Amino acid sequence: MAVKTGRADKAALVLIDYDRCTACGLCVQVCKGAPLYLEDGLVRIDPDRIFGCVGCGHCAAICPQECIKVEGRELTPNDLYPLPAMDSLATYQQLYKLLFSRRSIREFKEKEVEAEKIEQLIESVSTAPMGLPPSDVEILVIKGREKVRQLSWDIIDYFKRIKWMFSPATLLVMRPVLGKEYLESSRTFLAPAIDLFIAEKEQGKDYLLYDAPLALYFHVSPYADPLDPVIAATYAMITAETLGLGSCMIGTVAYGFRYSKELKKKYGIPLRNQQGIMLIMGYPAVKYQRGIKRSLAKVTYY
Repeated sequence: MAVKTGRADKAALVLIDYDRCTACGLCVQVCKGAPLYLEDGLVRIDPDRIFGCVGCGHCAAICPQECIKVEGRELTPNDLYPLPAMDSLATYQQLYKLLFSRRSIREFKEKEVEAEKIEQLIESVSTAPMGLPPSDVEILVIKGREKVRQLSWDIIDYFKRIKWMFSPATLLVMRPVLGKEYLESSRTFLAPAIDLFIAEKEQGKDYLLYDAPLALYFHVSPYADPLDPVIAATYAMITAETLGLGSCMIGTVAYGFRYSKELKKKYGIPLRNQQGIMLIMGYPAVKYQRGIKRSLAKVTYY
């Protein structure tokens, strides 16, 4: 059986060089799709067993003899690469400094983001984990302040057309369907935010995407885990810090792409794709002098 995704509907093919295989069992241990199993001292392959080969490549990546190849589901043997030495990796302290220093940036310099850095962002995103391989994450790249502002205007114009949905009367009628929390969020955030976006646009100010020089919208097919775009955007956000770029996640844009077929068609987003997340980026026009320690709602040990 093959696990269906937006990019694959067949199982991948596992090839083992038995002349080199020592049947150590590591490949079987990490194979969670379960086409690999040990029998009579040999690693056996049954493509119809459990989920079949999903093309994660873990068996080939862990094999000490390098005698396993995986082909299919957008994966080839050429996609494997040597891991860097442990002593060359970032330490916890180095990573924590990077994370602690990051702030959401909404003020950007006029300077454009170079194509090379955009490619580095995309390359880092390709390393992000996903619900099921191959990744169904798609990225809409809006490069240049004018294009980003046009996207912002399009989203705000759509919000203006559906503004009536967030009126007190409509929210009151929808309370039994939508629930208390959604209605309170709509009343205290969405409705006033839409009013602000519209008012600022009339003054020629972009209060939705903040005149960013670069915007990346992450979205996925209906087969994907709905959290995949957020994980991918997080990888891009952290990478941006290493490249000297400031960034900010904008969730509001997703409502426009989720409900407007016109917006999806204009910006080349498949109509059936799930709601995603927008990440705006650019060179920061401000420099923060202090970090801000955040708290979590709760941590429970069971």
